[in-house]
Amino acid sequence: MEALEIRAALQIGKPREEVFEAIVDPEQMKNYFISKGSARLEAGKTVYWQFPEFPVDSPVRVKTVEAPSLVSFCWDAASGEELTVEMALEARRDGSTVVRVKEKGMPNNEAGLAWLVGNTEGWANFLACLKAWLEYRVNLRRGAFTFMVSDNNA
Repeated sequence: MEALEIRAALQIGKPREEVFEAIVDPEQMKNYFISKGSARLEAGKTVYWQFPEFPVDSPVRVKTVEAPSLVSFCWDAASGEELTVEMALEARRDGSTVVRVKEKGMPNNEAGLAWLVGNTEGWANFLACLKAWLEYRVNLRRGAFTFMVSDNNA
């Protein structure tokens, strides 16, 4: 059975080098994705991300970093599967960048299909938040998912 794969892409009106830095630098990521990161993404390192809504550290095992075109890492699904994320950055002639995100590793079953839907939504949100931050300096993520925490505590 083949593993499922998520794909999401978005064009950002900034140069590839600037987009790349916003992805690998935890200080910049705090403006659109995470609340805390232990270090820059560098090949061979394990870094820890904390998300604003959830006070747990998520280990991220960095596989490949090829500035300014590619970042890939592995992390674990709640169900225990190792997932691989790849972010490819394509420079456009107009000075913008297309960011393509792929994530794979879940089995093609009912649980995997539920993951596919939720994480596709998540990566689309990541790209929209990245674009909003880089182009307009707006943090779309701030307060966007507090309902998830309050629903769990209701």
